[in-house]
Amino acid sequence: MVTSTSDAIRKSRLPSGLTVITERMPQVRTAAMGIWIGTGSRYENPAAAGISHFMEHMLFKGTASRSALDIAQTIDGIGGQINAFTDKEHTTLYVRVMSDHLPVAVEVMSDMLLRSTCDPDAVEKERQVITEEIKTYEDSPDELVQDLFMNTIWNGHPLGRPVLGTAETVGAMRREHLRAYVEERYRSASTIITAAGDVEHDAVVDLLDRYLGQWTGGADPPPFEPPAPQPDLSVRSKETEQVHLCLGVRGLPQGHQDRYVMATLDHVLGGGMSSRLFQEIRERRGLVYTIASYVTAYREGGLFIIYAGMSPEAAPEVLRLTLLELSRIRGEPMPEEEIRRARESLKGSLMLSLESTGSRMSNLARSEIYFGRQISLDEIVAGGEAVEGQAVHRMAAQLLAPQNLAMAAIGPFRNGDAVERQLRGIWEKRFSM
Repeated sequence: MVTSTSDAIRKSRLPSGLTVITERMPQVRTAAMGIWIGTGSRYENPAAAGISHFMEHMLFKGTASRSALDIAQTIDGIGGQINAFTDKEHTTLYVRVMSDHLPVAVEVMSDMLLRSTCDPDAVEKERQVITEEIKTYEDSPDELVQDLFMNTIWNGHPLGRPVLGTAETVGAMRREHLRAYVEERYRSASTIITAAGDVEHDAVVDLLDRYLGQWTGGADPPPFEPPAPQPDLSVRSKETEQVHLCLGVRGLPQGHQDRYVMATLDHVLGGGMSSRLFQEIRERRGLVYTIASYVTAYREGGLFIIYAGMSPEAAPEVLRLTLLELSRIRGEPMPEEEIRRARESLKGSLMLSLESTGSRMSNLARSEIYFGRQISLDEIVAGGEAVEGQAVHRMAAQLLAPQNLAMAAIGPFRNGDAVERQLRGIWEKRFSM
């Protein structure tokens, strides 16, 4: 079945259940393609945490007919770029090539997807690589604190677990575990393939039908309850030069009708160099190098997060000022000019973000995954332009209330550390700020 969502975007569903969406960009001579498999860390049981990411690595380690070197040389030999990533809800294999080399890329990616051998020796080598990746992550407190925050506010929920897993869970994985996971979770019916650039829809469908037309497999994913936010505090001691802090609240799931309001609130509070937090805490007071807010969203839930990195001595004051700004944004109507600037900035960022084939390919997939249809650029722009200051203020008052806040901090704390005591004291006073 073929449907057209616009003159440039077309969608087909193969008999195997595989969904294919393309966007023709006649002004370019390249193509980007992504295979979006509907499995990620949220589908793992706790004992197998990190298996989605482990299997993503193994896709590159050889098939029944290709070695890892063969895969790399084939893509390099056509001037292409191939990579993959795993997040909480998806595992994605993607490629960028000159458009006339797309058939080669499709054949290679299909081989990787369907015939990865998970050779035992390769599994052991990759286990070491992933263990080092986990150690590298542990040495990146600015990233680690965000995982600590998610585990704090979503404690006990699959969305609160790290994508990489732990050294213990990765260390326990064997070839048979990886193969069983593929058999269970790699399903054609829950996979979307998107391509953007110098592509012809029918030609792409024919290629995918040739190489992936017989792919089925897997079981339906288990149902999930939305995460229940827990307004807790987590503090972790680590030998760092700075204190890294995350403060946040529950956000909105993907596809929520108020997503444009939240994007505007995010931009006003900490989404850019003109934002309130950046101007007050970095520019006026010089207390931080980095302070920003951002939104992360999934099918059943989302988060609104503020991150800051600063010297231990500055941490209590940064937390105090951040809480005061949250109180101010809850209590005072926002000037219309501030809302107008946020709308225009968001519109400009959107336009810039969709100029490449890779970004358009990703946008096709995320629209289909979270909305079941293509969200046009005009629709997004109209949604952003319709946001009014009253709606942003109302959302700030509801979501950013003190009782909703959770916090995580990583820094060189010691037992009885004065900075940690001050942070905890300010945290306890958040209801009166």
